[in-house]
Order: sequence, then structure tokens, then C-alpha cells
Amino acid sequence: MGADRAPKPEVEGAILAARLHDVEVVLVGREEVVRAELDLHRFWRKLPISIVDAREVIGMQEKAAQAMRAKRDSSLRVGLRLVRDGKAAGFVTAGNTGAAMATAKMVLGAIPGVDRPALAAVFPTAQGTATILIDVGANVDSKPQNLQQFAIMGEAYFRTIFGGRFASAAHPRVGVLSIGEEESKGNELTRESYKLIKALPMNFVGNVEGRDLYNGKADVLVCDGFVGNVALKISEGMVETVRFLLKESLQATISGQVGALLSRKAFADFKKRLDYSEYGGAPLLGIKGVCIVSHGSSNANAIKNAVRVANEFANSKLNCTIEERIAAASKSLGNHAEAAEADAIGSDL
Repeated sequence: MGADRAPKPEVEGAILAARLHDVEVVLVGREEVVRAELDLHRFWRKLPISIVDAREVIGMQEKAAQAMRAKRDSSLRVGLRLVRDGKAAGFVTAGNTGAAMATAKMVLGAIPGVDRPALAAVFPTAQGTATILIDVGANVDSKPQNLQQFAIMGEAYFRTIFGGRFASAAHPRVGVLSIGEEESKGNELTRESYKLIKALPMNFVGNVEGRDLYNGKADVLVCDGFVGNVALKISEGMVETVRFLLKESLQATISGQVGALLSRKAFADFKKRLDYSEYGGAPLLGIKGVCIVSHGSSNANAIKNAVRVANEFANSKLNCTIEERIAAASKSLGNHAEAAEADAIGSDL
């Protein structure tokens, strides 16, 4: 109920998901509003779609913590309770990101060992593969140990969703998004995060610059939510600008218009590869459950794909993998720390 154009895209996306992805969808919100939108589609009653009433709405401009506490009957909170109580396998929202993260952490709880959940977004690359950027907005301020955990969760997510599709999925290349490739480059956060991630048992490729986000240099890129969200929004703006300029150039001349007609399929493929709605939304990694956060202006296609992503996530048992890897990393790093302390004591003696 809290997205930019709710509930129209949510209802249409739910109908598409129920028809095309063989999933049962529960729409959470003000029942009379949701039902009125559903009734615009005569055949919806033949689909596995139901409604759970939630009387309150958290708007985009509301402060997350305050709204979360005050609005106990919001569509966000009611929907996440369905996941907590086992009545739904996952939750999808295109509403207030901060409120979604805070409510998910409160209602579902965090995976043991995870200090802060993070949002992971998928970016297409020139190699025909994909790069996961984590975090893209859940945490504006992060500490080095948070980025270390983001690396573990991002690597597990890449292995899970791209296993069997990309050769690199067996050993994902993990990097830190920074302003230079050298270990000494970046701010205090990236330099300290570099050291912590380097100590993990994973395929760490060091610092990666922003220009390499789309060239496939790394499979997983780690950053704080402020930087990640800026990168995400710049990318969205760039895609729209490229589309506009390309369309304008092709329509400027007769030969261009003929060329556009002849290349219609290629342009359609180009648009699809760069269309954020094809990826649905970003999973909130690190919580005990499935929560997919979509863009506030998501269309029906984005919602449909977000439901698909939630279904795949729920079936993958990814959270169990994350919990195991976080625990293993903590144990490994703890052993390293104990060994280093013993060496230091020995040298003093």
C-alpha cells in the first residue's frame, strides 16, 4: 500500500505472477481498496490470490522507526507477520525501504551473527553475466565488520542464484567498491573492510572501481548502503538517458528510422537486459525469512518478478547457507585472532 502508485502495480503484478509462475499470492492492504483494483480484472477469482486486511499505511516520507512502532496494523507489519507465522513463504514490498528493513528485523529477527541486514541488487555485465552489489540502501552508515558480513552474504547469494548458470558461481570473485585498485586507496571504511574480507576463505579480488561495475571484473561488490544506493540510482538514470538518446538519434533521420525498424528485436533485447523491472527487487539478506524490497515506482512487471525472486529465495534455503557461512567465518577468524595473540605473547616472552 505504500508504494508510489499502489495498489495498481501490485495487483497487476500479483495476477501476472499467479498466472505465469505457479505461485499463490496474498495481497496485504486495505481490503476494500485492493478488492476494487482486483475487480477490474474479471478472471482474478480463478487464480490463487487472496487478501489479508491491513488498515494502516506507511508512506514514503515517514520516518521508519517512528512509523514502525506507531502503525502496528500497517501492510508492512501484517505481511511480515504472515512470514514469521509460516503463513507465507516470503514478503514483497515496493514501499518505504527504511521501514521495511526495520520492521523485517524486528518481526522476523536477524540471522545469528549478522549485525545488520543488507540489500543485494543484481546488475547485468558486458560479459553476459551479472554482478551483485551489496548494500544498496539498507544501511547508510556501516562499519568494517558489517561489510565483512555483506561479503559473506553476497557470496552465498551469488552461489545460490547463479549456480549452474555462470562458471564463476563455484568460486565467486568478491571485491570492495572503492576509488582505486590499490589496497591503500579509499577511506577508512574501505581500507579496514579490505583487511577483514581478505582474511575470509573466499576468492577476494581486492578493490574494484565504480567503472568496473558493469564489466564483470567481480561477481560480488561490497559497499556501504549510502554508496550503493547512489550507484544504483545513477545506473537507473543512465539507462533512461541512454534509451532516450538512442531513440532520439534513430528518429532524427529517415535512414535512422528504417534502421530502427530493422533492428527492433535487437533494441528490445537491449532494453530488457538493462530494465530494472526484469530483476524484480533486492532481497534483504541477513534476516530470518524472505523479504524482497522493490523500487518505489515499480511497475507490474517488476512486482511479478519480485514475487518470482521471493519464491526462488524461499525454495533455495539460502538463509541456512548464510547462517552456516557466518558461523564458520566467525570461528575461523576467532581462531586466527587467538593464534595471533599467542604469537604476540610468545614473542614478548
